[in-house]
Order: sequence, then structure tokens, then C-alpha cells
Amino acid sequence: MANRLEKKTALITGASRGIGLAIAEAYAAEGAQLLLNARNSTVLEEVAEALRRRFDVAVDTFACDVTDRENVQAMIQAAEKRGGIDILVNNAGIHRAAKFLDYSAQDFRELFEVNFLGVLHATQLVLPEMIRRQAGSIVNMASTAGKWGTPNQAAYNVSKHAVIGLTRCLALEMAPHKIRVNAICPWVVDTDMAISFMSEHAKVAGLSPEQTTNNFLNSVPLKRFIQPTEVAQLAVFLGSEEASYVNGQSWAVDGGRTMI
Repeated sequence: MANRLEKKTALITGASRGIGLAIAEAYAAEGAQLLLNARNSTVLEEVAEALRRRFDVAVDTFACDVTDRENVQAMIQAAEKRGGIDILVNNAGIHRAAKFLDYSAQDFRELFEVNFLGVLHATQLVLPEMIRRQAGSIVNMASTAGKWGTPNQAAYNVSKHAVIGLTRCLALEMAPHKIRVNAICPWVVDTDMAISFMSEHAKVAGLSPEQTTNNFLNSVPLKRFIQPTEVAQLAVFLGSEEASYVNGQSWAVDGGRTMI
């Protein structure tokens, strides 16, 4: 099916690589007009130009850190001048592994600021216009780490638990305004972030990256990592009218790991 997002404008944060880039490509393929956000303006514009050529859609960019509320506000105001935002995909995020006693308070603060407050800023600033129009879809990138506890990443898990909590509360508050709020909860996605993820966990556990990778793969029934496109297609569904009655959900994309 094509053009499921035709005449829709989507703001995607963290869109220059990994999951965010895959979502941008999938949205463009479905006809969405895009506003892409990331911190690196050069890479972001390269991504935008490639999408324009490949899919013949309008792509605007706004380079800023999602933890900077004033810059996020400027980005959203610019988007509203161009017609507004129909879909917000809060994808920007970071990971840091450590034993709990080795985490500093600053580690918790930095992960929380990016992974949760980044979501908070964009969502609070997008919602007034969505409420005025009585329409909209918000897709938050959480994690299976937001659904259960795991060793050696307490700071990350806390931030993703917060995203899922916010998703559930907003789904209730925004339903009267015909705005849907959902979360996607991937397990390990095959991106450059996964490489650093394995390296960090290997270091903490005192294992080789290869052994750590094997241990992770052996813990999931499908025995492989997630492809970014597999997350992106769920993001398309949640942003589209096909999901018009889907609200307040935290969708696990985990190859059956939660079933073990």
C-alpha cells in the first residue's frame, strides 16, 4: 500500500541515521511531507536532499538539540508557518551502559534530558496546534527497556519507563481532542548505536563484544537483531489512519523475547 501519509506533515527527531532515518524514508515513501531534526546540520541536509531526489517530497530540516526547549519551539513555530504538524515522531535518544553504582547523577540527568525531556519539549509544543485542529498522531520511540528491568542500564531504563508513562497519560488526556499517542518499544536494532551498545555492555560484563552479542542473540527466539525498516513500518502504521483506533499502546518489537 502506498500514499498512506499523503497530505500529512511529519516531524521526526533524530532523523539523520538509524531508526530515525528509516522512519523518514518510510514516511517519504508513503507520501508524507517531512520536517527532519538532528544535531548535525550537514548530515541532516544530505539526508534531506537524498529523500527529495528519491521520493519527490518536500523535506525541510531544522538542526537542534531536543534538550534545548527554545530551539525546539523555534523549530515547531517554523513548521506551523508552513502548515502545521500532523504527526510527531519523537525518536531522538541516547544509551549509556554501566553498573548502577558506577553511574553518576550526571549520567542519569543526561539520559533523562535527551530520552524523556526531549520528548516532553516537542510534545508540549506541538500539542496546542493539534488540539486546535482536533487531529494528530504522536509516536514515541521507547524501548523494551521501558517495559522491564535489565542489568547494567538503569539510567536508560528509567528514561524509557518515563516515556511509556507519558505515552499512557497523554493518550487519555488527548483522546477527547482526537489525538492519538502511542509508543514503539524495540529490542536491539541493527544500527551503529547497536555496535556501541554491545561494546558498552561487553565492557561492563567483562566479556568480548562477540560473546556479548551471542548472549543477546541467544536470548531472543528469532536469533537476530531488528532491522530499522521493521520499526519504521510500525511507525507508518501508527501515524496513518489505519491506526485510527489505536491509542495509548506500547508496541514491543522484540522477536518474541517478552514471551521467554
